Amino acid sequence: MNLLDYLPGVPNFPKPGILFRDISPLLANPAAFKEAIFQLEILAEQFDYTHILGIESRGFIFGSALAHHAHKGFALARKPNKLPLATHRQAYGLEYGTDSLELQQSTLEKGARVLIIDDVLATGGTIIAANQLLKSAGFEACGALTLLEIAGLNGGELLNKQGIVNRTVLIA
Repeated sequence: MNLLDYLPGVPNFPKPGILFRDISPLLANPAAFKEAIFQLEILAEQFDYTHILGIESRGFIFGSALAHHAHKGFALARKPNKLPLATHRQAYGLEYGTDSLELQQSTLEKGARVLIIDDVLATGGTIIAANQLLKSAGFEACGALTLLEIAGLNGGELLNKQGIVNRTVLIA
């Protein structure tokens, strides 16, 4: 099964010059979604982790499914002001603006080794922010997994330069 068949590109979204990869067709197809989680699980076996951190919002989908399948805990990296209790916060830049991620302080236990999950790796800024968020909160960031890396944006190279081990299922 070629998972790229289920990840069509949408040009000029959310703004001109951006090619957005739509995961909706993949999620709507049970066989494609199952295959995506299976391939992520194979990559996850390369890491020693106790929890998965899913990045809002599409990282929640893949991260929670993988955490359930791998019998691991799951934590949320949310956009600002979405979590009810005290949080750690990390700002970051996107290819089309700026944002922040928050992690609720009481979510992870001391000593947690956390694998970061997101759907698409573009410039790497979101994963770098999640990595910094975990470290500043006192947790070990083990690495990152993504379903798709967008070729030509050099996100994987930037993660390597930051010392973040990233594995991805597809490059397009």
